[in-house]
Amino acid sequence: MSDTSTCHLPAGTAAEGPYDLLITPESAGWGHSGLRTLTLGPGQTHTLATGDSEFLILPLEGGCTVSVDGRTFELEGRMTVFDSVTDFGYLPRESEAVLSSASGGRFALPCARTERGGLPARYGRREEVQVELRGAGNCSRQVNNYCLPGTFEAEQLLVCEVLTPGGNWSSYPPHKHDEPRRDETGAPVESELEEIYYFQVAGEDGFAYQRVYGAPGRPLDVLAEIRSDDVVLIPHGWHGPSAAAPGYDLYYLNVMAGPGQDRAWLICDDPAHGWVRSMWEAQDVDVRLPFGGDQER
Repeated sequence: MSDTSTCHLPAGTAAEGPYDLLITPESAGWGHSGLRTLTLGPGQTHTLATGDSEFLILPLEGGCTVSVDGRTFELEGRMTVFDSVTDFGYLPRESEAVLSSASGGRFALPCARTERGGLPARYGRREEVQVELRGAGNCSRQVNNYCLPGTFEAEQLLVCEVLTPGGNWSSYPPHKHDEPRRDETGAPVESELEEIYYFQVAGEDGFAYQRVYGAPGRPLDVLAEIRSDDVVLIPHGWHGPSAAAPGYDLYYLNVMAGPGQDRAWLICDDPAHGWVRSMWEAQDVDVRLPFGGDQER
């Protein structure tokens, strides 16, 4: 039986209150990961109380001013997600921030429930975002590593963006991260993380496809046709590919969090398809990358 109807949230179906998209751990049916998207018109403001979660403020289009804990920082933002990386803000749990936008904009607010605190609100500089080109040939894609271990400190939250040129596959080979596992030496090889994919597709009629399927003993079956502002929830199982239709570039925001205290992102490939990585050694990275001229930092 297909799980597409429960894991695929078409644009507008999860809107609530001021948010174009509101996903909480409760609405997703899990314990940690969440995501909101917010549109502010010129001169509008929004007050965000973080409660038991930490948040990023990540501009999708436009910029904003963030006032929190007696501090104010300006997010310059960007024109669109395909133009460049962006600066961003971090909000700790149990804080209250006021977002205001003189010219208006759209903002992603990824979050993770955490019992820990102590990190301050702070500004993430655009120049410090690590831009990585992964894969090769028609598996080439760009990954903007905003809030991952080694790139930006957080309690539980992991956030990155993936940009895929039209006709390419990303999130491939299919991989999973749904159980804490160690190898025969005791070294950790997989972490347990819930994941949210939030999509934008270039072009008015642009579309893509997302596949998610279960591992042994945990059935799951998702095959979704994706449009801009759609979401796919990944509670467990192998996920990939994210397939961009020819002619339509694909963007997605990944939001991850889980119960582990080490804040690790450890994945394992589907053993049926992991061999495709060996093909990349003889292939070049797609010349359409990076988007907007961003280079690896």
